[in-house]
Amino acid sequence: MRIITLNANGIRAAERKGFFNWLPSQEADFVCIQETKAQTEQLSAPAFWPEGYHCHYHDAEKKGYSGVAIYSKKQPDQIIKGIGWDDVDSEGRFIEAQFGDLSIISLYLPSGSSSEERQAIKFKFLDRFMPYLKELSENNRHYVICGDWNIAHKEIDLKNWKGNKKNSGFLPEERAWMDDLFADRIWLDAFREINQQEDQYTWWSNRGQAWAKNVGWRIDYHVASKHFENRIQSANIYKDERFSDHAPLIMDYDYPF
Repeated sequence: MRIITLNANGIRAAERKGFFNWLPSQEADFVCIQETKAQTEQLSAPAFWPEGYHCHYHDAEKKGYSGVAIYSKKQPDQIIKGIGWDDVDSEGRFIEAQFGDLSIISLYLPSGSSSEERQAIKFKFLDRFMPYLKELSENNRHYVICGDWNIAHKEIDLKNWKGNKKNSGFLPEERAWMDDLFADRIWLDAFREINQQEDQYTWWSNRGQAWAKNVGWRIDYHVASKHFENRIQSANIYKDERFSDHAPLIMDYDYPF
């Protein structure tokens, strides 16, 4: 089972940069996209409904902002748009596709980098999301939660960690939250289960020469439920082409689908 996640930073921009030309060669079972930055009615072109996939979008109410999507080879049994929290759902941050016991989620966790107000909103989300994840872990479903979590967990997960200790995305409180998430191995950082190498990043600032020098952050994740322990086969951050300021994270699982 192959799953790709990408923060597209505008799905129409990603299309212009060749994302949908590249996608068929990957033969992914699922594609999770964040920051579509479009209303579904603006995506009438065939490119945004790739052949062979069932495509589902959850838009933000605000035009040109946020938004998530899931493409799946199989028709989902159910699509859940939103988490049930009005303030989050109005920003189009969560979509879940269910297939039997399997759930694939595309998640765009709030960023706090633009203001103290947005950081407060991010912390509020984290406070509510941990109990929600605990509920999910107790329902016997198998989950892969893909997306931009906007947190680099450990020092290995960003190049300039010393200079970012007071910045959103690497704050002590955010990192401690990730520690709690993975502490009891009910949830797994699927990438780090099989790749402990340094310099593995999924996002680069557009300032300076961050991309060219690989001065990046690993903030895009596959967070898998414990059922996937020992089922993670491969992980690849695709950097041969650039569709966004994020790179696609491609992971394969030994999972019958």
